[in-house]
Amino acid sequence: MTMLRLQDETLGHGGRAVLTGVSLTLAPGERVVLLGRSGAGKSTLLAAVHGRLRGDTRVALVPQEHGLVPQLSAEKNALMGRLGDHGALRNLRTLVHPRAEDRDGVRAVLAGLGLEAQARQRVETLSGGQKQRVALARAFWRGGAMLIADEPVSALDETQGAQVLDQIAERFPTALVALHDVAQARAFATRIVGLARGRIVLDAAPDMIDDQRIASLYGG
Repeated sequence: MTMLRLQDETLGHGGRAVLTGVSLTLAPGERVVLLGRSGAGKSTLLAAVHGRLRGDTRVALVPQEHGLVPQLSAEKNALMGRLGDHGALRNLRTLVHPRAEDRDGVRAVLAGLGLEAQARQRVETLSGGQKQRVALARAFWRGGAMLIADEPVSALDETQGAQVLDQIAERFPTALVALHDVAQARAFATRIVGLARGRIVLDAAPDMIDDQRIASLYGG
């Protein structure tokens, strides 16, 4: 079974091509990591996949810039993960006075990400790593068949990052994630897709890729 198939496509934004000749398949149960230099087109590919899947598949998204509401608490930002499931009136009630079961559920997610003490704190007062984890909490609360995440652990230390990637693997059957740390990519991925020179130049299981091929993605 294939969730997604791109065949020789050109992807970009604002009328500008960023990636050309893109052919990519995604099957349930895969954890695909995108690697490549900044500007290689990882965010473009993630956005294209999200756009294709979100109408037919429940997808949780962690954008690189987090997409949080700074004036709201970590708890309320996380609650926003399920706003798309309900109408405006229900959503307003959720943000003003969340149901006890929703509040308890979100707080459990936040606690699992080390944010129990920051649940009622406004996002604008949090550190970069804490904001990143709030964005992850929102995606975890949304849940779904797949997670699409753009550098979701870049602001976390090695130990925290590994723990979060473990949680992603536990919570989502399928994942498409851009990472910058090669060791984390090797540990997490069932497939690594490398981007360079405006194209996909690498697509293989981690144990089939040597360090030299990885280095070539970064001009090494």
